Amino acid sequence: MTEELEKPAPNAAGRKEGRDPRTLAMVVSGVLALLLGAVAVFLPAPYVIEAPGPAINTIGESDGAPLIQIEGRDSFPAEGALSLTTVYVYGGPGDQVSFFDVARAWLDPSRAVLPVELVYPPGTTGQEIQEQNAAAMTSSQDAAVAAALTHEEIEFGQKLVVIDFAEESAAASILEKEDILLKINGEPITDLEFLKSALNESDGEPVTLGVERDGREESVEVSPTESEGGQYQLGVYLRTDFTFPFSVDIALNNVGGPSAGMMFALGIIDKLEPGDLTAGQEFAGTGTISVDGAVGPIGGIQQKMVGARDAGAAFFLAPAENCAEVTGHVPDGLTVAKVSTLDEAHDAVKALAKDADADVPSCAD
Repeated sequence: MTEELEKPAPNAAGRKEGRDPRTLAMVVSGVLALLLGAVAVFLPAPYVIEAPGPAINTIGESDGAPLIQIEGRDSFPAEGALSLTTVYVYGGPGDQVSFFDVARAWLDPSRAVLPVELVYPPGTTGQEIQEQNAAAMTSSQDAAVAAALTHEEIEFGQKLVVIDFAEESAAASILEKEDILLKINGEPITDLEFLKSALNESDGEPVTLGVERDGREESVEVSPTESEGGQYQLGVYLRTDFTFPFSVDIALNNVGGPSAGMMFALGIIDKLEPGDLTAGQEFAGTGTISVDGAVGPIGGIQQKMVGARDAGAAFFLAPAENCAEVTGHVPDGLTVAKVSTLDEAHDAVKALAKDADADVPSCAD
């Protein structure tokens, strides 16, 4: 006797049951989603990645020659290190990073991920960034020399030159580009701080400016305008041209921006002073510098501290205005001193070089 096999029951549409087409559609959709996700990972991302860069010793050598060279005045050899610190920046105009790069950076505590618009103004080109960084580096080197000479009480000359005008500037119809500002109300303009002080003392009343224009001295009258911060201004952008009593050449390529100013100034001071400022120890730091020695804040300080530690520095000089980013992020083995002026930075180096446990201002104060 043979047993008859039961035939499959027909489905609701009268077809025999087989592979559900919905399952196939889900598989195809899943594969496509995975492919699209894989492609998206490598698409350009609107972010910038900051990573620790090298530390460069300002009292060391570059390409076999001293990085800081002084001619026309006695200088002295220096031991140890007073290193400027740098940050590698990936992404931005002409150098986009992928979402895969961003994801890796998020997992690396030594790196920072920032929206590109927070770092570069919209519409900025890669060429413009390079030019701006180069100009900022040149300006910071001049300011560093001036600040170092001020610290050493060495006289030098400086002139304020008009390079452009603010929007709706009242001075735009009176002053001209490349005018040299010589006097204000009969008093010689010695530096930018003197000019600012004299403008504030005017309390908005017209001031008489002595200017050099095309080799001739002229006198013009300008009414300062009050800024939102309550300061009186001419509404002009100025460049400072220095005349130093001797030559200071800083041989550094492929590094841009103003954040090395303080360390350049310390390096110049160490070269000008007999003895050894660092006592042969490794210092690093960062911060902008002004002619009067004020130390300003910079970006990427967490990455710079890591770079300093990796380069062997035991001590790090940080601008006081960066303390919020320093606290809680100091790498193991690194002592950080906060500084607001070049004099404070100089004193901190001397104290820590003599005693690693010296009581110097810190971001914890």
